[in-house]
Amino acid sequence: MSIIKNEIPILEYDSTKQAVIMPNHENFDLELPRKAVFAFLGDAVDKYARNHGGEIVGWFESITKTYPIYKISYKGQELCLVQAPMGAPAAAQILDWLISYGVREIISGGSCGALENFKENEFLVPYRALRDEGTSYHYMAPSRYADVHPQARKAIEKTLCEHHLKYIEVMTWSTDGFYRETKEKVTYRKAEGCSVVEMECAALAACAEMRGAVWGELLYTADSLANIGAYDERNWGRDSVEYALELCMDAVLKIEMEG
Repeated sequence: MSIIKNEIPILEYDSTKQAVIMPNHENFDLELPRKAVFAFLGDAVDKYARNHGGEIVGWFESITKTYPIYKISYKGQELCLVQAPMGAPAAAQILDWLISYGVREIISGGSCGALENFKENEFLVPYRALRDEGTSYHYMAPSRYADVHPQARKAIEKTLCEHHLKYIEVMTWSTDGFYRETKEKVTYRKAEGCSVVEMECAALAACAEMRGAVWGELLYTADSLANIGAYDERNWGRDSVEYALELCMDAVLKIEMEG
């Protein structure tokens, strides 16, 4: 029996990779590029694809939105380019689907909330995520942290260096509860070493690891919770969106070279 049972359901884990509904259960005639950028960058993804000859090769249909799956040529290589939805369950569902149709090397990019005194629009590279969300527990046995693949981190960091950008490796707090980041919990997370907070890193790291894919993430600072008594939305890091997409595309090309 592959399932580990527990009184608390979220701590139960089934190690089998087969499920009743598999990501490729539709059996589409679809073979995606090996490399993909799966980015939490909103309309910038669609805008880039439209302006740079992106071809829609498929669709991911969800209850709330249908996501176009683009294939683009970037610096002589084919990439898959997809907008990522906010939240661990939705993001992991699409990532798992992409992997099932041929994607193997993925870089994500998106914003995070600063728990330390980071300026807005600073670039950060998470090496580990604290698993305070639910989705990762369906892909990885219970533990406190999920580690980000070192090969992907190395590719991101090399890209940042080539762009002459400073960066810091950070541990991030992945949480489902955007409106439940209480003062005491923020203080607690900071004390154990979390420098930023977001919603998906732990889940995507766990999903990619279980499926044998290489995944990493580039974060940029948006709002700030560093001063716990005075939340600051700032400008949500909007000045970094388009540049972050370019950096992600550069980084995903380097994963194979760094292998």
